[in-house]
Amino acid sequence: MTLPKDPAENLAALIRCPSVTPAEGGALSALESMLKPLGFSIDRPTFSEDGTPDVENLYARLSGNGPHLMFAGHTDVVPIGDEAAWTHPPFAAEIANGEMYGRGAVDMKGGIACFIAAVARYVEKHGGPRGSVSLLITGDEEGPAINGTVKLLDWAAKKGETWDASVVGEPTNPQALGDMIKIGRRGSISGTVVVHGRQGHAAYPHLADNPVRGIVTLVDALLHPAFDEGTKDFQPTNLEVTTIDVGNPAANVIPAKATASFNIRFNDSWTAETLQAEVHNRLDRAASDTKLRPGRDENIEFELIWRAPPSPVFLTRDDRLVAGLTKSIEAVVGRTPRLSTSGGTSDARFIKDYCPVVEFGLVGQTMHMVDERVALADLETLTQIYLRFLEDWFG
Repeated sequence: MTLPKDPAENLAALIRCPSVTPAEGGALSALESMLKPLGFSIDRPTFSEDGTPDVENLYARLSGNGPHLMFAGHTDVVPIGDEAAWTHPPFAAEIANGEMYGRGAVDMKGGIACFIAAVARYVEKHGGPRGSVSLLITGDEEGPAINGTVKLLDWAAKKGETWDASVVGEPTNPQALGDMIKIGRRGSISGTVVVHGRQGHAAYPHLADNPVRGIVTLVDALLHPAFDEGTKDFQPTNLEVTTIDVGNPAANVIPAKATASFNIRFNDSWTAETLQAEVHNRLDRAASDTKLRPGRDENIEFELIWRAPPSPVFLTRDDRLVAGLTKSIEAVVGRTPRLSTSGGTSDARFIKDYCPVVEFGLVGQTMHMVDERVALADLETLTQIYLRFLEDWFG
């Protein structure tokens, strides 16, 4: 029986599956063929919700008596962009100058390939683990994240699954393997402000109310002053305006409304509720203190629309998980990783409700880019780190 011990072979098989979100593209079938020879039981539930595409997911478990470690990740990838701009075909897994090219090479089929190789080497060396290993793999991380990890966790928990810890194989390292472990993430919340005015001719402003004046005032109130200066474990809370729009193609028409959308990444100084209240207060003060047009009595009229449910801030303080992974990284690469909460969100935000979770994977410099690629040496090194961690965790 051939075991999937080579991370490069595993990754090549996964890259050759065009699993652009939300398509399965053969990636979960490829995983199943790798995991079954190792003794994993496999489930592939599909979840649905109105207005979103159906998503197939995979849950695999190698059962034993002892602690239960979950490895989580996703096989869906972002679109390739301009295929003609790629040096090597995005789904061919071609190797050049010691690097494998392909969409998903680092984000994050590479991490999955390395973990499977590590489990295969563990099984060959030690037999079954003194505990349980599971893989929780979604096809919805790069999409709306509705029919993926959040539902897969609920499905597994209802079947009686519990976990002691989880490692998410996202590409966490900025420059080199061993740079960084993600031990938490800032929260994320998005909204849109709509200012209502009165449409009219640009030459007769007294007959109209220009909402652009109002949206500029309200956006400035959202941007200043700073929300905080950061905390011990997190960067300062930051608001970015992502679009301002009036939907007006005519240069001589005052528009009827203007909108501004924004996203806030927030630290543990806030909850979603206290941050939403602060945003409301800033907008209310600015709207009441400023007229839509000087010399007129009308205040700025606006509505605030909160978008998708907020992602909460979280921090993992589990010493066994964090210290164990740190020790494994130090043993393999001789580098002590920085414990960080930087960057965006990941599916760890769902997993933290079930068990302690950290993120550690490949170097992420080319993720989502044309010519996404990974060094073959990094695949081998990450496999060794994961194997060392498995041996210490179950030792």
